[in-house]
Amino acid sequence: MARLAQLLAREVLDSRGRPTVEVDAYGDDGSFGRAIVPSGASTGRHEALELRDRDASRFEGLGVRRAVGHVTGAIAEAVCGRDLADQAGLDAALVALDGTPNKSRLGANALLGVSLAVAHAAAEAAGLPLYQHLNLLWRARLEPGEEAWAQPSLPMPMVNMISGGLHAGSQIDVQDFLIIPIAARSYSEALEWTARVHRALGRILARYGEEAHLVGDEGGYGPRLGSNARALDRLVEAIAAAGLTPGHEVALALDLAATHLYDPATATYRLAADQASGLPAAALIDRLEAWVERYPIVSIEDALAEDDWDGWTRLTSRLGDRVQLIGDDLFVTQTARLLRGLEHRAANAVLIKFNQVGTLSETLATVRLARRLGYRTIVSARSGETEDSTIADLAVATGAGQIKIGSIVRSERLAKYNRLLRIEEQLGGPEAAPFAGWPAVKIAAPATNSFRRGPGSAN
Repeated sequence: MARLAQLLAREVLDSRGRPTVEVDAYGDDGSFGRAIVPSGASTGRHEALELRDRDASRFEGLGVRRAVGHVTGAIAEAVCGRDLADQAGLDAALVALDGTPNKSRLGANALLGVSLAVAHAAAEAAGLPLYQHLNLLWRARLEPGEEAWAQPSLPMPMVNMISGGLHAGSQIDVQDFLIIPIAARSYSEALEWTARVHRALGRILARYGEEAHLVGDEGGYGPRLGSNARALDRLVEAIAAAGLTPGHEVALALDLAATHLYDPATATYRLAADQASGLPAAALIDRLEAWVERYPIVSIEDALAEDDWDGWTRLTSRLGDRVQLIGDDLFVTQTARLLRGLEHRAANAVLIKFNQVGTLSETLATVRLARRLGYRTIVSARSGETEDSTIADLAVATGAGQIKIGSIVRSERLAKYNRLLRIEEQLGGPEAAPFAGWPAVKIAAPATNSFRRGPGSAN
């Protein structure tokens, strides 16, 4: 039985050039694990706290030396000597040591770095790829009747193509315009189609003079467009130019990050690119429904603000039987928020970001609860990412069904996409590896006046 012998930590940089925490975990058998914690720009106020130094003399106050000190000090003192394989026990000890509801004493970035690094070390100690080790942790907490969830599978990628909002200087309001290759038969085919559309989109934006060289935090194009709908038009054109059929082979998805479009003083939303302000939730829902009817949109994330529960209830009643409605800021990967969502009949899918909650075990608990409540799950990266690829293994291990990494450029994104290619190879290659595909996303087939119906539309 390997035990945790030592923790080391350091301040490293993420994809935005901001400090973050890297943790090394050493087992007494020579095993080693390393993890780097991501960071978000569009963050919900209910997320676990990312501890920053607030020392203006370094990194404009964004340093993480305090969090690093907690790893090598109080945390190491409390958890060294523990069984590497006892992830649940380790994570419970981390939560108890912090002792605050939002991990504000030691910092969620310190706790998560330790939690993930130990998981990596435990996998090495057991001689297993990380996704297989995580799958064992996942299986261990499943209940009778949930055996079908135990099978690892490659997730359907949901890929950023055009960035707006806080990820790209707010040139357009919607934070992410994404594509989902819904008719792809394997993960590697889905990735190839995505690359094809991305290249076609770059050529189209350049032809229109819309500054295709500009990119957002997650690698998506950051063009200067006159409206949100124009981004949808460009994507539809790019899918067709790539030799694929919009709404049949490749569909669209949106992330509004609507909390940042919301004015709590007036309880209204603004879409500056569309010269629309003072929109009550009902008016924004009307606009989204019009887009769904006009474009092959199959998924919308954070369509309303994080605490607009009444609006989310109305939105889900209107669109929940046609479109995947994802709660990110709404749920922040926390079981209590997800249970409240069930009570309000709000959303039908949840984004999974382990730094929103702070430990691996808590993340797995949210995925399990989501599945039990009938919510779809989408494992997600953050806008401030690193070369750490743990989320790829997490998505496969839990059979989450979908993954949202960012665009297919920039190495911090490709580290995850390429990790999934390697896992696909280990699981037998494109012809044999289980792939979640369209069923992981499908609420109803895309059906508009302009586009063909999606796969399985005859069912």
